[in-house]
Amino acid sequence: MRRTGRLTKAETRIRDADGRVRRVTASAPSAAAARQRLHDKLRTRPAFGRGGTLSADSPFPSLVALWLEDLDLQDLAEGTKESYRDLLRLHVLPAFENFMLGEITTGRVESFLKSQLALSYSRAMHSRSILNLLFGFALRNDALARNPVEGTSQLRKPKNTPQALTLEQVAAIRKAAAEWRTAPGLPGPKSDGQVRDLIELLLGTGMRPGEALALRPCDVRDTEQGMVVRVTGTVVFRKATGLIRQTHPKTASSVRDIPVPEFAAVVIRRRMRTLRPDEGERTIFANRTGGVLNPYNVRRTFREMVELAGLGDTGISLRWYRRTAATVIARGLGTDAAATFLGHTSSAITEGHYIEPDPTTDHAPAAHLERALRPTAPVPDALDSSGCFGEQLELEALFDVEDEAEGGDADA
Repeated sequence: MRRTGRLTKAETRIRDADGRVRRVTASAPSAAAARQRLHDKLRTRPAFGRGGTLSADSPFPSLVALWLEDLDLQDLAEGTKESYRDLLRLHVLPAFENFMLGEITTGRVESFLKSQLALSYSRAMHSRSILNLLFGFALRNDALARNPVEGTSQLRKPKNTPQALTLEQVAAIRKAAAEWRTAPGLPGPKSDGQVRDLIELLLGTGMRPGEALALRPCDVRDTEQGMVVRVTGTVVFRKATGLIRQTHPKTASSVRDIPVPEFAAVVIRRRMRTLRPDEGERTIFANRTGGVLNPYNVRRTFREMVELAGLGDTGISLRWYRRTAATVIARGLGTDAAATFLGHTSSAITEGHYIEPDPTTDHAPAAHLERALRPTAPVPDALDSSGCFGEQLELEALFDVEDEAEGGDADA
């Protein structure tokens, strides 16, 4: 600090991000004013070596804008990118848009995540993930010295016991689906049976709803052992194009062959008979113009069917059919069989990555689902946790063999 004429000059030396030491000065009429002006100058000067793109004084929206530009260049599914953009726009940006990066402390992030957790565990987890990505980007650009998300509390997932449909619920919804909008004199279009058929397919294959809506005739083959369908896509909504059939399902392990029980195969064959030979790549479930069926309309119709069945207060959704198929297979054939049937990644990484897959299709799950969930005379203990269901199926198979040997009718 030195006096030069009427002004006092404050001076310091600072090492910049590029490692070089530089002199910084500021002058003012008084020593206190010169010192304050020097502090302001240090705080606002560009950070040499990083271009000054982001700093602790950058507003949060600037970080978001740069991160979104980087996101567009990343090799991610477009659906994932859209989810990130929506989460930022709807939840994260409104909470921090008035803060500078240096003002977003661990305490502020903790308070925000707790408010999200009070609404939904899923929303809180997604918000935490997106904040981690944002502040990781800020760290890589030398805007911050630490990630404020790192010190926040662990988000504890509330206990949630998966529920499967009971046989009584399956039968009640089947009846309601068959009767939905079939009464004479109702205004509006009659039922085209698509949702009625869809729930049979979901029950018999354990597909995700989007996968079932994306099924095409070219994905179906009838073999001597029974029908097999291959999951190759799913129906998704894109802001740029609207509803489309995506050419791949949710994950790589979701591409799979599914043996179909006869009660669901009947539905597929009936729907395929309404299509022309040149429509092999059109979805089996379609709107009036031949495009993919809207999942929103399907869910709305299904809710009306659930209400008609007197089950409106149960929370039953189309996802319950996937749980039901998984539960039946797990009870009778084990958890690994259910995971394979549903297209989940196996816990045996070695088997999944290093052993050549068996090209044959195991039709035992389809036979199991057929006996357990067929519309006529289903096995009553299919969803019972007593562990006797698998033994009952083995006894039934034995009795069938004995009936054939004695010349009797095995289906009687």
